[in-house]
Amino acid sequence: MAGLSFRHMYKIYDGNVVAVKDFNLEIEDKEFIVFVGPSGCGKSTTLRMVAGLEEISKGELYIDDVLVNDIEPKERDIAMVFQNYALYPHMTVRDNMSYALRLKKLPKEEIDEKVAMAANILGLEDYLDRKPKALSGGQRQRVALGRAIVRSPKVFLMDEPLSNLDAKLRVQTRSEIVKLHKQLETTFIYVTHDQTEAMTMGDRIVIMKDGIVQQVDTPHNVYFYPENQFVAGFIGSPQMNFVDAEVFKKDDEYYVMTLGTELLIPKEKGRLIEERGELNKKLIMGIRPEHIYDHIRQTDMKIKGKVDLMELLGSEKHLHIIVNGTKLVARINSDNPVETDDEIEMYLDGTKLHFFDGESELNISLEDLEKRI
Repeated sequence: MAGLSFRHMYKIYDGNVVAVKDFNLEIEDKEFIVFVGPSGCGKSTTLRMVAGLEEISKGELYIDDVLVNDIEPKERDIAMVFQNYALYPHMTVRDNMSYALRLKKLPKEEIDEKVAMAANILGLEDYLDRKPKALSGGQRQRVALGRAIVRSPKVFLMDEPLSNLDAKLRVQTRSEIVKLHKQLETTFIYVTHDQTEAMTMGDRIVIMKDGIVQQVDTPHNVYFYPENQFVAGFIGSPQMNFVDAEVFKKDDEYYVMTLGTELLIPKEKGRLIEERGELNKKLIMGIRPEHIYDHIRQTDMKIKGKVDLMELLGSEKHLHIIVNGTKLVARINSDNPVETDDEIEMYLDGTKLHFFDGESELNISLEDLEKRI
């Protein structure tokens, strides 16, 4: 088993194209870490540097306290599971899973034991003599996982392993991978562009943009305490609403001018913004769709608007509401009878507001450090 240490790592391609910039991270032994971000953010490139498939341009990478920059991939004791399974079509499931062990010339009894163990964990006992073309996509992915398991590596690397599966199978397989991690008690590094996968699978999430780490934290914290506007917008579906805003103080109360009206905000939020010297400045206010309610709550701020579009998603509705020319998305219970073109009143939960600096995009309203998990 192994921990990993990334120290000021860069990946720079020809033409001074920086794919990964100053990547720093400590991964503990047996941790499940997810790299997430939009296409081209550097997450897969970082994973390939761990695997030894990409050369590290600058910085250092340690696996189990050993510097591995110049160590060959086969000597790093890692196993990688790819998006496209990478199975040998002419080999059976048994032969695909045992191939690396046979190359090492391990005793046949040991190989059979390791393959049987992996097949049992993954529910592949009845498929060992089939070839990949006779398997479903989910079964092929399990074979790819089995091929990694039999090697008993220090670190598992997974590069978007579920992206070729349909939605139902993705949900099923991601839960299998989480269970697998608990069974094997090995370090997992998992790359995805799907924030739902990241939130449901990782012990911690590494959110990347343009080759730069934006935040490393638990799923709970990146949702409730996003450090900047990018993280706030990337995590959550539908994404957080962002509107122009200005916070000011009047008669010992704090207000926000936004959506064409003045709204009273909680004193705790106002004090934080005042302490950080951001009163009467151009800010971006953020609120998640699930924190816009169709009923009055104690700290709510009332807004009026017109429903431009209503999307029914079974148990919930997504309302696209035009408020003074600005669109907000609200997520409400589907039993609310509201429809497109209705004039409605909605209520913002003031305790769930986020305020971001207009230039740096940093979250200037973070609080409750003791509540972070």
